Amino acid sequence: MSVATDSPVSSSSSDDFAALLDAELDSGSSDTSPDQDEDNNVEGARMKRRKVLEIDSKVEVEGSCTHPGFLRDLCIGCGKRMDDGAGVAFGYIHKDLRLGNDEISRLRNADVRSLLRHKKLYLVLDLDHTLLNSTRLEDINSEEEYLKSQTDSFQDIAKGSLFRLDMMRMMTKLRPYVRTFLEEASSMFEMYIYTMGERPYAIEMAKLLDPGNLYFNSRVISQADCTQRHQKGLDVVLGQESAVLILDDTEGVWRRHKDNLILMERYHYFSSSCRQFGYSCKSLSELKGDENEADGALATVLGVLKKIHSKFFDPEHGDESDDFAARDVRQVLKQFRKEVLKDCKLVFSRVFPTKFQADNHHLWKMAEKLGATCSMELDSSVTHVVSTDSGTEKSRWAVQNGKFLVHPRWLEAANYLWNRQPEDQFPVHLTKSK
Repeated sequence: MSVATDSPVSSSSSDDFAALLDAELDSGSSDTSPDQDEDNNVEGARMKRRKVLEIDSKVEVEGSCTHPGFLRDLCIGCGKRMDDGAGVAFGYIHKDLRLGNDEISRLRNADVRSLLRHKKLYLVLDLDHTLLNSTRLEDINSEEEYLKSQTDSFQDIAKGSLFRLDMMRMMTKLRPYVRTFLEEASSMFEMYIYTMGERPYAIEMAKLLDPGNLYFNSRVISQADCTQRHQKGLDVVLGQESAVLILDDTEGVWRRHKDNLILMERYHYFSSSCRQFGYSCKSLSELKGDENEADGALATVLGVLKKIHSKFFDPEHGDESDDFAARDVRQVLKQFRKEVLKDCKLVFSRVFPTKFQADNHHLWKMAEKLGATCSMELDSSVTHVVSTDSGTEKSRWAVQNGKFLVHPRWLEAANYLWNRQPEDQFPVHLTKSK
């Protein structure tokens, strides 16, 4: 079998590449450290490549190879040495693997059609503050000391949620409902982990989340795999962007793929997490509490994912022969989001700085994405005044004219929970003048 021409894609291109290269090149697993076995890499790869060519019984014509990818700078199609770092690195799939753009496109096209036939999409999952929360042991304060005696056993990881990893000097708390979330999401999505953390950390977290290796396999992407500094990108995901959804608590790291992103409310279990983001409130661990499984963030977003998945695969006009590959999940996500505050018209008061261009503010943009209309002027069609002070002229107008007066948190809650929240739960108080 030739890697260049016959890569299997019936399940996942990334997993199949890892298995194929392990079998044909007799290499280490995809989790092998890049620092290992550096001596003799080139000569060893040449010998292994010759074995593959012998198995193929195939003669490459000089100059005919399109160089689909490279392993240790050797073309996996013809064995030629390439020293220019050509291609995109896919080290999380297999050590030292780089793929050319044409091969990436070929794999994505084949993989997405196979996946869509099984009515699945891709789901890229962030780790920290999305699926779990971690802290260094030295950052645990006196109010959290009780946690050290309540950690779960590694003998049956699937039954635990709080783990102490002494080798990493770290404690990790899995978000409530995460195991149910992964199990149910796996029936609808092929899932990736994508973290800005280092690879050893990512691998350990994957073991906690997926001890049976049922959900992620080789699809664990870490900081070293990013092609742009401080940015995540779908260029290292072997899935068509039109079929990818992303769950992450940080919008800024996905500048190139905001249309694929579902923003998650951050999970702050440990006090160090609250301090990291400048919150002065007590953490969940300090309060000896946790998110509610039934209506927590993961249960809520699972419901959203189910609706998006159902909408994407609904055959138009009842035609089961619809070409799902022509559809775009980003459009489904956009339409679904616009239903949240449909028919709402908002005016903001004392939310933006006086000279700030209002339509550039993130809350204005958020409201529009949720389907609301935003205005600078008051009129009878306005339904809500969003304010931080009940004493402003616009706030008083809202009360006098029977309009909703809500705090900006009302908008943020709608954005995270994907439905219009009861306005009376987000009151606006009078701000005392200094």
